[in-house]
Amino acid sequence: MQLNFRRQGQGQTVILIHGLFGNLDNLNGLAKALTDHYDVVSIDVRNHGLSPRSAEMNYPLMAQDIVALIKQLQLKQPWLIGHSMGGKIAMMTAGIAPKLIAGLVVADMAPVAYRQARHTEVFAGLTAVAAADCANRKEADALLSEHITLPDVRQFLLKSFTPKTPENRDSWRFNVNALLENYSHIMDWPGVEPPYQGPVLFIKGAESDYLLPEYQAQVVRQFPKATAKVIPGTGHWLHAEKPQLFNRLVMDFLSKVS
Repeated sequence: MQLNFRRQGQGQTVILIHGLFGNLDNLNGLAKALTDHYDVVSIDVRNHGLSPRSAEMNYPLMAQDIVALIKQLQLKQPWLIGHSMGGKIAMMTAGIAPKLIAGLVVADMAPVAYRQARHTEVFAGLTAVAAADCANRKEADALLSEHITLPDVRQFLLKSFTPKTPENRDSWRFNVNALLENYSHIMDWPGVEPPYQGPVLFIKGAESDYLLPEYQAQVVRQFPKATAKVIPGTGHWLHAEKPQLFNRLVMDFLSKVS
């Protein structure tokens, strides 16, 4: 699968991988901070943004998409930086093609399977908007608010809203049906075996429950050279809540291990 991407800057390559319901703009603040020193490739993962749609979606397949991009662009050992689901894609890529990449930064995600559904209300809202003929974001937000109480979550989703037209019958820039049908795969984790021996930085939002102390053994088993940083006063969207600190942690890590 040939992923949609945007490329800017020069130097060693860094690939930025967004999370569920996102697109290549989600890590744009980090991209801008990196472009003075790095060749930055921001991607839309499959079933998101302008990348191809597919009925199949799991981490081995999404990692193969990254491998295909690395080979397509003839990149020499890029760094992979992923947030949330993008972090799992980055970790799986390291697992299946360790010699192709220099290392990883994983933002608020653990290499574990999450057994509890976390997006039931989100999918209900997305489905309601998709079934309606919302003419603008205000109408879409009104429908979303019946299912999603947090305004920040609605605003994040609405960045991918597109009003329906005769030429465009999709309300979202991601494939809602495919994401819903593959949700169990998205929350799952096949594991990295053998362990990835390259450098890895995990960055946790202090108030988030995605990267918890009880996952430490699983992190170390799969990524024995991993280090970790915690950003206080942030949740799962740490890169948006404290962008300057997040960007500095990433850049400090890259400069030390590059």
